[in-house]
Amino acid sequence: MCNLYRLQKPADEVAAFFGTILGDLRVAPGNVAAEVYPGYPGLVLAQGVLQSMVWGFPLALTGAKGQPLKPKPVNNARTDKLRGPFWMASFRDRRCLIPVSGFAEAEGPKGGKTRTWVSLPGGSWPDQPLMAIAGLWRPTAEWGHAYSMVMTEACVATRGLHERMPVILKPQDWATYLGPDPAPAYQLCQPYDGALTVTRTDEPWAARR
Repeated sequence: MCNLYRLQKPADEVAAFFGTILGDLRVAPGNVAAEVYPGYPGLVLAQGVLQSMVWGFPLALTGAKGQPLKPKPVNNARTDKLRGPFWMASFRDRRCLIPVSGFAEAEGPKGGKTRTWVSLPGGSWPDQPLMAIAGLWRPTAEWGHAYSMVMTEACVATRGLHERMPVILKPQDWATYLGPDPAPAYQLCQPYDGALTVTRTDEPWAARR
């Protein structure tokens, strides 16, 4: 699964990246960090607008005595769960693209895990080429607009890191994924078949920046 990713490019550069395929886009004001964690704001392309949303759908929790607890952000939507009640309406009606420079998985022993980054080839780490991750979003009472990443089975390059990975969409598939029909969008949610770069680092997994 994915619980950390980076976006190293400014919003205007991200808009230009998407705009070459999808046409002119509007950029809504909002601040996001270069490293995005569940519950943090990140950039999302939805309804023709590049905008900030919170990463993770809020899941209501209750304590042992039935008291309400702080909602948990559910930031990964597995392809085999997209037709379930938690995700179905959002995937049908509110698909989005998530711009990412690279996503991370944890490797190493308990207490000593480090970050291993997955990105498209090219550039020098951490300034990697942008890629578009399949996402879905919805309005929430708790956090405003929130989004989640669509996860599929791991590809050859990432199989040693985790059994699942985010759905990476190629530029020629963006318009289909964002289009009105969810059926062809669902068919695009496959393991990535292009080249990927895996970068192992000594960055502590738990160190937030």
